[in-house]
Formats: sequence, structure tokens, C-alpha cells
Amino acid sequence: MRIVADENIPLLDAFFAGFGEIRRCAGRAIDRDVLGDAEVLLVRSVTRVDRALLEGSSVRFVGTCTIGTDHLDLDYFHEAGIAWSSAPGCNARGVVDYVLGCLLAMAETSGSPLSQRRYGVVGAGQVGGRLVHVLRGLGWSVQVCDPPRQAREGGDFVELETLLRDCDVISLHTPLDPSTRHLIDAERLKRLQPGTWLINASRGAVVDNAALRQHLQQGADLQVALDVWEGEPLVDSELAALCQLATPHIAGYSLEGKLRGTAQIYQAYCAASGQAETVSLADLQPETWLDQLTLSAVTPPDWALNMLCRAVYDPRRDDADFRRTLQGSETQRRSAFDALRKHYLPRREIDGLKVAINGESEALQQVIDALGATRL
Repeated sequence: MRIVADENIPLLDAFFAGFGEIRRCAGRAIDRDVLGDAEVLLVRSVTRVDRALLEGSSVRFVGTCTIGTDHLDLDYFHEAGIAWSSAPGCNARGVVDYVLGCLLAMAETSGSPLSQRRYGVVGAGQVGGRLVHVLRGLGWSVQVCDPPRQAREGGDFVELETLLRDCDVISLHTPLDPSTRHLIDAERLKRLQPGTWLINASRGAVVDNAALRQHLQQGADLQVALDVWEGEPLVDSELAALCQLATPHIAGYSLEGKLRGTAQIYQAYCAASGQAETVSLADLQPETWLDQLTLSAVTPPDWALNMLCRAVYDPRRDDADFRRTLQGSETQRRSAFDALRKHYLPRREIDGLKVAINGESEALQQVIDALGATRL
């Protein structure tokens, strides 16, 4: 059997070599010629998988090592009898860590205490739901907008207009579909409170990038962190220059998230093909660079939050790396965007950190518990 896979998927050999020959190639280069007689196609979000790519091919299983599925034509898969799987939740924790890093950077710039902000989370699925849990665990004020969940469950959700009116931190975590394309458009940008922080780590087109650029160019009192962009891998460099933080679609690029994505697709393929699982992710996880930290009971909770998050991940490094690529021709910028993702340095997740407290401190315990770290 032949397998075609995005070259950026980790642990391909460990999980899939036993099933057949693996052909690796750049995700954006996967086309009908590359597929050949492959029966399995493994991709990430940069590869559009639809009728034009698959009709008449031998592919019977498509796996995407991502949470999102907007790059997959699921209606065609159903029509053609092609089994498929995504990796829901695989990188959710990594995105939460990214948002926390953005909040710390914005607080440092503005001098605004994080505990005094009012947080609005748009989309409460795998990522947004975990973010809400962390923010509320820290004791912060949070509103949540998720119309599909509200329709199914009822509960403590608010309308988008209410959230935009009441909150001064807006974090977007919706899938991209016709109802969410340009969800944050020119009119809604105008309704944001002065001093609002806007973070988008979902899909680029959830925010109207052209409208956002114009809004910022007109001097709007708005701080923006964008990890996703309309037109990727060609990013609006003028918009990026106006953002406080700009990164190349790496919010969920934790090492654990990447490995989980491959493991989940492996499990899905085994189930679809009726084969037993013989490989376990637990046996393949590398050792962490930072295993544990010890805090004194007199440590201020705000300082502890800052230190614990940044000890594991700080998005300002990714911002600096990305900004250095925003010059040059369109071809150079496209290549640089993909190169940053392909050669991304290993990054772990905060909830894998062990923390000891010398003495007793309920406030520090609250921070540790909210972050999901392990108290020793």
C-alpha cells in the first residue's frame, strides 16, 4: 500500500511505516500527480482535499492532523465513500498557551492588570472551552459566545453583540464556515471598546483583514494579536506591522499537539481498516527540557503566572522570527512563511509542568490548578 503524507507530520514512520510505503512531500505541492496510486492521504491544513484532487484516485482514507476541517470536502468524501478523520482537540492546549502568552505580552505593554480585564471568548469548542476553563480558574471575568452550543445546550452563553459591548479582551476560536467568515467585520470593529485587545488564533478569514488594517491605520485604540491570516502563506505585511503580535499560524504548534495529531489519525485509520493498534504515543513522547519548578509560598501570584507561562512558551520569539520574513518579493515571503512552520523549534505545553511550593499558599495553588500544571 502507498501512503502520501505532508512532510511536516511528525512520527510518520513510527505510526504508519508498518502499513506500506510512505511518500512525503510539501503540503501545498500535493496534487493528482503526487497521489498516483496512493490509498491513504495524510495532510495538514495547507492542503485542499476535494473532488478535484481525489476523483478517480485510489485514495480510500484521508486523515488531517488538525482540529479544523474547512480544507476538506466532507460532502464529496461521503458521496465517494472515502473514510476520513480529523484530530479534534489535538493542539487545543497549545493554542491556550499561545493566548496566555499574548495576554501577558499585551499586559506588559499596556500596564493593564490581567485580573481587571473582561474576557470574551468566541467559540467554546475544544480550544475555546479549555481557554474559558483556565481564565475562570484564575478568577477572571469571562463571557462566552457559541451559538451552536447555546442552541443545543442552553446555559450561560451571550450573544456576540453583547460580548463585544461588554468585554475588552476578545479571543476568537471558531471554525471557518459561511456563518463565521468575516464574523469580525468593519462594523463590528467599530463597536469594540477603546483599549480592546483582539486575538485571532482560529482561521484568518474569521476577521476581515482588509477592514482590520484600515481600522488600525485610522488610529483605532486596539491592540491585535494575529496568528492566522487571509491569503496564507502570503500575509498582508502592512497589517502585520500594525499588530502587537504577529505569528505564522503556529498557535497550536506545541510538540505534544503535533504528536497527538498523528496518533489520533493513526488510531482512526486502524479503526477504519479493521487493524489492531500496535503503536502507543506514550512510548514515543520525548523527555521535556524543563521538568519542574519550585516556588516560595511568598511568591506573588501575578509573578508566578507570568513566570510559569513564559518558562514554557513566549510568543514574542515567534513574533520576532515572523517579522524578519515580511520583506522581499511575494515568492520569498510565501516561502519564508512555510519555512517557519516547517522548521519550528520544539515547544512543550504548560500542563506538562510540575510545580512545587515551599510552604502553603492558596493563591499560588489557584494559579497552578488553573494552568493545569501538576502540584508536587
